[in-house]
Order: sequence, then structure tokens, then C-alpha cells
Amino acid sequence: MNLLHIDSSITRTFSITRQLSREVVNQLTETGVFKQVTYRDLVKDEIGHLTGEIAAGFRPVPGSPSVSIEQAAENQVSNTLIKEFLESDVIVIGAPMYNFSVSSQLKAWIDRIAQPGKTFSYTANGPVGLAGGKKVIIVSARGGFYHNTPLEKMDFQELYLRHFMAFLGIVRVEFIRAEGASKSEKVKQQEIARAMASIPQVINTVLNDEE
Repeated sequence: MNLLHIDSSITRTFSITRQLSREVVNQLTETGVFKQVTYRDLVKDEIGHLTGEIAAGFRPVPGSPSVSIEQAAENQVSNTLIKEFLESDVIVIGAPMYNFSVSSQLKAWIDRIAQPGKTFSYTANGPVGLAGGKKVIIVSARGGFYHNTPLEKMDFQELYLRHFMAFLGIVRVEFIRAEGASKSEKVKQQEIARAMASIPQVINTVLNDEE
């Protein structure tokens, strides 16, 4: 099995999602079932945001110009990202909430792997995901409390990620969640500890679940 680890927090050293996603990956690799682990830091090695020229590298874009040297380089980036994604069996994504949604760095990655003919297909009955069978663990951190609270309607982070993965055909998406990080240091540490304690069960579910 192959494991893909994605981090997208801009806070780096002080990041809750980086701390938790690292522990998830450590525990996953300790199982001995992964022959390859690929790590991508979307902040350290930032991916260019989607443009018409970049999109033309993997989907039809009317009026797109001939391929320039710059576009060819971006096409290679897109090819590398989609290869990493398609070759992975389990994907761990560190995804903090920024302004009720995901980081722009993570969105840039998402825009590159949403490729018709590779991760989804248009059909007469609507789009169909082509990436089924993968398992995704999303490490989520938020400053407030959203899950199962009145603020859940403002959560465009976890809901978006779940539905995007479903669009690609991925139905097994597990969340490891730390909330209330901005409330106080005590609350933050309690939530981190609670999230840490949930990791073994999530890993057991992901590795032993048969779809």
C-alpha cells in the first residue's frame, strides 16, 4: 500500500494539524503495511493557483494559447500531483479551517487533482468519480466549535472536503478533529489530547474497513 501525506497549514511550527497529521502518519507507518510514503508540504512547496493556461494542461479550455515553457512546467507539476494521488491507497490531509473554509494552498492542490478522465468522468447521468477505493483521513483544526453545534452551518471546510472526495468516488473519509483552538490554551490542549486519543481507532477503521 502507498500513503500520501499532505500538510497545508501556514503556521508551520505552531500548527495543530501538522502535529496531528504527523502522528497519524507515524502510527500508520508503524503498522508495516505501507511500502511507500509520499509527503507534500503545500506551504513550503506552494502550488500555483489554477489559471486558464494551467487548466488547459489537463482539460479543454476554449481559446487557450499554444504551450509556453512556463505552461509546460506547470503541466509537469499537475502530472506529478495527479500521479501521487492516483498511486496512493490512503491519504492523510492536514486541513485547518481558515475563514470557514480550507487554506488557499489546499484548494490549489484540489484544483490540480480534479481532472476529468482521471479522477472523475462526465457521463449522460452526470459526473462519476473514478478514484473509488481510496481511504482519506482528514486532520481538521478550527478556532471555534462547529461540529454538532449551531455554527455547523458555517462549516465550509469539512463539508466541502467530504463532498469533494465523494465527487471523486471516495466514500471512506474519516475526520480527526481538534476544535476550540482560539478559546484558551487549556481548551486547545484538551482538544489536541482528545484528537490524539482518537487516532488509533480511526486507523483501525481505515485499515480494516472493507467497502
